[in-house]
Amino acid sequence: MKTKFIFITGGVLSSLGKGLAAASIGALLEARGLRVTFQKLDPYINVDPGTMNPFQHGEVFVTDDGTETDLDLGHYERFTNAKLGKKHNYTSGRIYYSVISKERRGDYLGGTVQVIPHVTDEIKQAILQLEGEADIAIIEIGGTVGDIEGLPFLEAIRQLRGNLGKENTLYVHVTYVPHIKTAGELKTKPTQHSVKELRSIGIQPDILLCRSEMPLSSGIKSKIALFCDVREDRVITAKDVKCIYEVPMRFHEEALDERVVEALNIWTRVPILTLWEDFIARARQPQYKVRIVMVGKYVGLTESYKSLNESLFHGGVANSAEVDIDFVNSEEMRGKALEDRLSMADGVLVPGGFGSRGIAGKLEAITYARENKIPFLGICLGMQLAVIEFARNVAGLHMADSTEFAPSTPDPVIYLMRQWYDYQTGRVEKRDEGSDLGGTMRLGAYPCKFIASTKASAAYNNAAEVFERHRHRYEFNNEYKERMEKAGMLFSGLSPNKELVEIAELPDHPWFLGCQFHPEFKSRPLDPHPLFVAFIQAALAKRLGP
Repeated sequence: MKTKFIFITGGVLSSLGKGLAAASIGALLEARGLRVTFQKLDPYINVDPGTMNPFQHGEVFVTDDGTETDLDLGHYERFTNAKLGKKHNYTSGRIYYSVISKERRGDYLGGTVQVIPHVTDEIKQAILQLEGEADIAIIEIGGTVGDIEGLPFLEAIRQLRGNLGKENTLYVHVTYVPHIKTAGELKTKPTQHSVKELRSIGIQPDILLCRSEMPLSSGIKSKIALFCDVREDRVITAKDVKCIYEVPMRFHEEALDERVVEALNIWTRVPILTLWEDFIARARQPQYKVRIVMVGKYVGLTESYKSLNESLFHGGVANSAEVDIDFVNSEEMRGKALEDRLSMADGVLVPGGFGSRGIAGKLEAITYARENKIPFLGICLGMQLAVIEFARNVAGLHMADSTEFAPSTPDPVIYLMRQWYDYQTGRVEKRDEGSDLGGTMRLGAYPCKFIASTKASAAYNNAAEVFERHRHRYEFNNEYKERMEKAGMLFSGLSPNKELVEIAELPDHPWFLGCQFHPEFKSRPLDPHPLFVAFIQAALAKRLGP
């Protein structure tokens, strides 16, 4: 079947859930037997989100091929079986960079380079790369209709309807229908204005997803349909839900998937949603509850640890447990105040990050978890800090540190490896402090081989090797491996050539494990990541006791 394209735009205001809407549509279409893929087009000028502040943009999601992407690609992969990469996330910066590079090379033969057609053609080429990859390609346009930087993307998708035909393209617009409590009414005017703005640039939405606190009555739907020139049965309620994984089911109840395949003239089977129904039922009725204290520096914004929060939820559902995450700011909370919070923990988690801020608080939390036998999971920087803490307080290396924080440390147990074999490129890579930020990173999926009969291998059901996604610069220094092992730390996951440490654990602790990679990037509601399942299981065992 020729690939058909669904374009998702948003209006009125940001954070309406375009990414979740796109992912949910993808989940419903997969349930009907269709193959789906996705693309996120972001209007900001940054070439990619890799160097952007998590407080501004949320987490950076990493794909198997090592691409640093927008967090919405995490939603796409969690909700579907899509495998995404570099061609699935474009920014204005990346588009303009390509256009300017072509102009410098003379590709435009000296012609005047303009937004139309050169920039819009570049955007269309990016989108049309997905042709043949799946039955349906779902393209989300970032930002809000009316934003000046988003206009080239909207113009490009407007042109694509003429290029591809109406039966091969579908415009879905996510909008907002606020409830004014003092008036006791739902107001449709913001939606009307948003659609008017979209129509003014030549795009008539085929389906409206109306985000609201409550269901839209038939009268409200009729009014929206009339003023926005959309069929009434294509005005869909996108009601707030407690659990994001309910969204596909709520959309199905509104017959959204039926309207989509109808508009695109596709015949499919009846959707099979039993796995989603089972997951939601288990999520709604947990038998237990565990408290996980997450000690980090971006805890003020949940979007900063989006995949991590979702992975803990997945691990909880797998253990029939509700996971209560207690976010602790490692920059602000130290000493007795930190210990008081940790004393109530069933598990302690230290996530990844960059830079020296908040390190002392994280080290204190790791010491407390180790000494008090509280299940601990350290991810990326969290693993490195677990190694530093153990080196200082157990292995006798009192000045042990990372050269990221202390370039002159006499015991660099964590350091910038100058030369290493890159399993992504298949060649030896070299790096130093003067390299570009991206050039010093280990990004994407790398192999990890397990030592048998360890907590790591048990978590992965005794698998011999797995591939996990990375995003970091610094590595464990193998010069200290023998001394650390004599002190009691076990390096239970290694690269195939044993050059890179992937997992460190403490055999004499109920459950203490750090991983250099980011397991949260591969966790799915219907396929929770083994490390989160094992971590929550250990936390639950502590809570319930012998």
